[in-house]
Amino acid sequence: MTTTVVVGNPKPGSRTRAAGELLAEKLTGAPPDTVLELSELGPGLLGWGDEGVATAVKTVQASSLVVFASPTFKATYTGLLKLFLDQFAGGTGLRDVVAVPLMLGAGPAHAMAPDLTLKPVLSELGGTCALPGLYLIDSTFTEDGVVRDYATRWEPVVGALTRLR
Repeated sequence: MTTTVVVGNPKPGSRTRAAGELLAEKLTGAPPDTVLELSELGPGLLGWGDEGVATAVKTVQASSLVVFASPTFKATYTGLLKLFLDQFAGGTGLRDVVAVPLMLGAGPAHAMAPDLTLKPVLSELGGTCALPGLYLIDSTFTEDGVVRDYATRWEPVVGALTRLR
């Protein structure tokens, strides 16, 4: 199984990245194979044909499991993540990829955002979105047990889905 974390936070090395890596590890029992900090792709995301962006897209498409992690901005995922997702073909761009939407926020007000805003886009791109999205409180996720509980519940499903790939 190949695991990737896509980090849609404009700030490199963020809590979003830490949460994405933690979730990937808890779901698979191993650290992710690749972490893509979208902020490092810079202006290449604004057009088509950038070599770095194309490589990142291919990395995601070759992965069995991808955690798409974003902070919550204005009740949805970041524009940076949207620019990256726009690089994938509709309906087939994430074919054979188990896609897990993960979002972080300061409080519980946007707890449905991963399922209401990010999951539909991942599904539209052909991702297998069988797991519910996960929303974490950014100041407590390392200690509140939410990631552990989510992974305990959904790890068997991830294993079954990725074996089908």
